Amino acid sequence: MSHEIELKLALGPEGPEQLPLHPRLAARPAEQRRLTNTYFDTPDGELERARMALRLRRDDQRWVQTLKTEGDSHGGLSRRGEWEWPLAEGVLDRAGLAELPPMAALDPALITRLAPHFTTDFTRRIWRLEVAGADIEAALDIGEITAGGHGVAIRELELELKTGEPEALWQLAGELAERVALRPADTSKAARGNALLTGEWTLPAGGSDAAWLHRATVALDAQADTGDPDWQAAAREALGRLAERQTDAAALANALAQDAWLTPAFGQAALRLAQRLAATA
Repeated sequence: MSHEIELKLALGPEGPEQLPLHPRLAARPAEQRRLTNTYFDTPDGELERARMALRLRRDDQRWVQTLKTEGDSHGGLSRRGEWEWPLAEGVLDRAGLAELPPMAALDPALITRLAPHFTTDFTRRIWRLEVAGADIEAALDIGEITAGGHGVAIRELELELKTGEPEALWQLAGELAERVALRPADTSKAARGNALLTGEWTLPAGGSDAAWLHRATVALDAQADTGDPDWQAAAREALGRLAERQTDAAALANALAQDAWLTPAFGQAALRLAQRLAATA
């Protein structure tokens, strides 16, 4: 088992072209891989309810099976458990899955009911960077999530901390946001795939400052995938509630009154707010 600490960032439509030109990345070599993933669950979504995601991935010519448990995710920064192991072929290893600690709390017969639910297919460009003494993997994912005959675009950057302190993730994200329109994102590819499959998004409750920001961030994730302006309005409302105690959230809420709200300035302000609140989550 490993614990994954990463900062997830959603990009605007021009982001995939602009990001590799950023001075932090332009002069550095990048590894490129093609990743095809199938996510599994039971017909009634027992793994999703248990806040787990099971994935079978083809990484170029390698097969890898991964189980992730959902941890804390606020303002794009997440910490979660991860179990990953190689396979000889693209067949789900049910026996290996049964041995993992998170499965002990579930019905043992669940494993026999697992079936493919949705797929993600994307190209990943990877840079390794040293920032403030930390080793960070920056992974730009461009592709599509497909479920039930429908698809949504993947345009996201994941900054994963390999060694060092999480503050370095925020520093790198802030530098990138100076030139590229991006924002924190709290919804995993697995959760987006389930929402696409079911046609349902559920917002987390507000309450604390960090919770209101989390609610706003998930609402923007939903708006990006559905195109429904009601989600943008929900994000604006959550940020308005947050602005009662965090005055800089008011500028973000006001920006969401515009159609073209995702700008470098918006992303920088959202990251500053998210970093400050992450310490209190």
